[in-house]
Order: sequence, then structure tokens, then C-alpha cells
Amino acid sequence: MDDQNRNLILATALSFLVILVWFLVFPPPEPPATEPETPAVTVLDQDGNEMALAPPVADDTPAMVDDAEARATILAEAERITIETPSVTGSISLIGGRIDDLSLNNYFETLDEDSPTVTLLSPVGESEAYYALYGWAPAGELEFEDVPGANTEWQLESGTTLTPNAPVTLSWDNGSGLIFRRTIAVDDSFMFSITQSVENTGTDPVRMAPYGIVARHGLPSDLQNFFILHEGVVRKIDGTLDELSYNDLPDLDFVQREGTPAEVVDVTENGWIGFTDKYWMTTLIPGAEQPFTSVTRYVPASDIYQTEARLPVMTAAPGETTEITTQLFAGAKEAEAIRTYQNEGGVQRFVDSIDWGWFYFLTKPLFWLLHWLNLAIGNMGLAIIALTLIVKAILLPLAFKSYVSVAKMKELQPEMEKLKERAGDDRQKLQQGMMELYKKEKVNPASGCLPILLQIPIFFSLYKVIFVTLELRHAPFFGWLRDLSAPDPSSIFNFYGLMPWAGPEPGTIMALIFIGILPLLLGISMWLQQKLNPAPTDPTQAAIFAWLPWVFMFMLGSFASGLLVYWIANNVITFTQQYLIMRSQGYKPDVFGNILSSFQRKKTEEK
Repeated sequence: MDDQNRNLILATALSFLVILVWFLVFPPPEPPATEPETPAVTVLDQDGNEMALAPPVADDTPAMVDDAEARATILAEAERITIETPSVTGSISLIGGRIDDLSLNNYFETLDEDSPTVTLLSPVGESEAYYALYGWAPAGELEFEDVPGANTEWQLESGTTLTPNAPVTLSWDNGSGLIFRRTIAVDDSFMFSITQSVENTGTDPVRMAPYGIVARHGLPSDLQNFFILHEGVVRKIDGTLDELSYNDLPDLDFVQREGTPAEVVDVTENGWIGFTDKYWMTTLIPGAEQPFTSVTRYVPASDIYQTEARLPVMTAAPGETTEITTQLFAGAKEAEAIRTYQNEGGVQRFVDSIDWGWFYFLTKPLFWLLHWLNLAIGNMGLAIIALTLIVKAILLPLAFKSYVSVAKMKELQPEMEKLKERAGDDRQKLQQGMMELYKKEKVNPASGCLPILLQIPIFFSLYKVIFVTLELRHAPFFGWLRDLSAPDPSSIFNFYGLMPWAGPEPGTIMALIFIGILPLLLGISMWLQQKLNPAPTDPTQAAIFAWLPWVFMFMLGSFASGLLVYWIANNVITFTQQYLIMRSQGYKPDVFGNILSSFQRKKTEEK
């Protein structure tokens, strides 16, 4: 293969790589969700008896709406119990006893002073209905009408407002000797406790199975759809943590008894299941020793994603009351709170609901270090820089070996060129000469690659931490950078942050072209770092690599500001380390001198 064809293939491969990265970073939008309809489900109990499971939505599903006034109208259609805690506010509908109205007090949609708080759960009728529903599935001689379900009209038996110090109790009498009660409690963070009970005042024993459902109508509008982040179902099945993306659910096997694509798994103990977003989560949590059936399913006709925790069939003898308590986490994925629920509340591996990634053994300690630095410094941007500096300091011995190897290899470049001239087209002779030269000079070419390979998982984990941490959301840095989880808002349109008005809307073509200060600094830092490394001898390869810093400057410019701060800090520290280490080995890289020489040489060639 001649040089021209080889260069063409290399250029094509690199171009394909750039396009692939572009589509990973900016995936095409998801198709719009369809209007939900009401599914009905029939399942079997553990004894093989057929039992009807309550449909997860009301039969009279109203048209979808978005604005606050229409939401208030929907909420007013049913009598409600107010929820008031330091962390959440909302209400519980007495129709079905649904927890379908929940906002997070300490998190806001935007940085505007009048911004509403983040809405986590919403009632049926809104465009993104998302709610938790509890009930009983009849078994034996009972019928669907004998047990409470999605549309049961509960009565408030005790309590007026649900607070951390005041639980509420709902009741429903089926008129046939069964009195159902549901007691709901909440702590000062994000954990609800739901106790379901049935009092049998009749003369015959009855059998039924309690269940909990978290249903989501359509895909969330804030879906990141980014390959590095998991969004969708998160569940713990005995000792295994499992994740299913939203795209996985329609492809589940069609289960005849479910009537929809579904996955049904029996859990022995210590399990939980729910939906996770980048920053928020809603999870059903049975008791630690409680066996249950974990169900994940998708209803195509109504575009509903659903997770269920079905508990075993229970028997209520005449004159007795049977009850069971489960929990519901609905809130922000605050690492401290989730770790407390795990360590003190007994929810095993709950902290793993945060997406730590493949290198979790590195990501977790890096996150806790970043968390500590943020508390100590009081500025997340400075904490990111400090974390990067600490990691680079720890890896300095590996970096030293790598850069020393690079310096030694550069010293051997003149000898390598002489070997190439003497060997000509005889590749075997060239290889033998190179090995003898390496042995004579005591140089190991692989010693420069191994330290770099060992550093890759660490820096990928650091990138992962900064991407998923909730503390980065709406965290200010300095000046115009008021939100490290958002792209740099500066551009030529607002004179790079000097003027008070906003730049181009993030995600638009204008925002991709007219990038901000941080993307510019990123490109410059990548370019400077590249100048310390020897350029490829092939002109085509050299030209392609010369353009890469500027290509990535535009491609990564729309990433979160916190990630750009990390990349810039990493590049600057790496440049400084490599420059000083190479000088200590006798090689004196003159970066700006080389640039000037290249410019002068180009001018000479033009003349």
C-alpha cells in the first residue's frame, strides 16, 4: 500500500471517528410521546390463581396539559392531603391514594429569582404524569371490586397534613366485611413509609396480595440520552444491581400473562426497584427481609413505563387485621441522604443507585473527595481544580516515567533516522537495528505507554464524577459562570460575559459556532499540550492531528462548564508537568519558539 492510499485511509478513519463522537454527544431527539390510555392487567398469584391487578391510571384519562393553571385544575378534581416537609411539598389524592404531586423545595428549575421548584411527581392528565400507586390484588374468591385500586375513593381517617411528625391514615370499607387502611408517614428528607392493612370483620378468611407501582407516562422531557449516564429503571435483585434504559423496555419479551413487554423476577430479600434520572429518583423499597416479585414493563398502547413491587399473597383470618409496610424514596439523589438510608435504614446497596459507572471502585472515593473539598472550599469550581491537582500529584510517579521515556525517545530520533536510511526497504533489518539501539541506550519504548494506560481509568472516573454529581447543578464558579452543570453562556454576542444579556440558546447552531471563553481556553490548552509531543512524520497525519484541538474545542464546547473546568485544569497541569520533566532530562522544549519557527518557515516556502 503506497503512502497516498495509507494517508487517505487514515484521514477517512479519523473523520469517521469525529462524526461518531459528534452523534454520541449530540444524539437525535426522541420521537414525541403519545397520549396515554388505560391498560388493564391480569396476573397470577404465587399459587397459580388468577388475580386482577388494578390498572395504574384512571379510566377517564383527561387530555394532557402543561401550564400551572391547568395543573391546579387537575389537582382540584379530587380531595387531597397536603404534604409539607423541609425537603418536599405536594399532596396525596384520595382517589386511589396516589402520591402524584411532589415538588423538591431546595431545587429550582432555573437560576431565575422567580423560578419554580423542581416538580418530581405529577398527576394523570399532565403531559409527563409520574406517580406512585398502592393497592391490593384479589386472590381466591375475591373480585377486583372487593379490594382498593387505582380509582378507589379513600376517606381521611386521621391526620390533616402529612409532615415528618404527623402521619396520615386513609380508610376504605368495601361493604363486604373488609376495612382497608393505608397509613403514610414521611421523614424530613425523601423517604415515605406506607403501611397497608386489611381488617376482616367477616366470617371467612380472605386472600390478597399488596403491591406498589411507580408509573411514568412517556419519556421525561429532560432526558439526557447520553451514553455515559444511565437513565431509566434501576433495581436491586437480591445481591445484583441491575439497570435498564428506557429504550430497553419496549424490547423486553412479551409476557402473555402481563399482556405487555415485561420482565418478571422473583426477589428473595433486600431488593428495590424504580426509575432514576440524572439527579432525581423514585424507588419502591419493600422490607429488608421481604420477598417480592419485581416487575418492569412497558405499555405500548399508552406509552407508559412502569415498575412494580408485588408482595406475596397474604391471608386475613376472620376478626384479624393483616398489615405490611414498605417504603418509597421520591426525591433528589443526594449522596449523603442515600448513604444514610443504606447504612442506617438498611436499604442495601442503595448508594449504588447513583450511576458510578464501570470504574465504581475509583469513582466513589473520587466523589467523596470532591464532596469534602467542596464543603471545605465553598466553591465547586475550585474544588474541581483542587481534585484534579490532587489526582495529578498522586499520579506524578507514573507521569514522570512516561515523560522521561518520551524525552529519551526524542533524543534517539537522529539515530532512528540514520537507521531508516541504512535499512532502506528492509524492514527486518530496521527492526533489528532498533532493538539493538534500544538495548544499547537502555530504553524501553513501552515504558512510556504503560503509565498512560494506567491513568485512563482514573481520569475517566474523574470525568464521570463531575458529570453525575448533583452538587454541580446550579453551582456557581466566578463571574458569568453561575451554573457549572450548564454550558458556558458567554459568546461574542454578549462580549464574552461583559454584557448582562444572554448568548445564543444552548443546543442551537449559533451556540455551537459562537463558543464561549471556556471552550476557547480548552482548545488552546489542548493545542499547547500537543506542541510538547513530537508531530507525526507523515504530513497528512500531522495536518489532521494539528486540527484536532480545534475540532474538539467546538465539539465539547456545549458540555457542562464544570467538565470544561476539569479538562482545562487537567491540560494545564499536564502541560506543566511534562514541560518541567522533559527539561529535567536535558530536553528543552521551546513551544513558542517552535511555533515562531514554523510560521517563519511557512513564509519562506511561500516566497
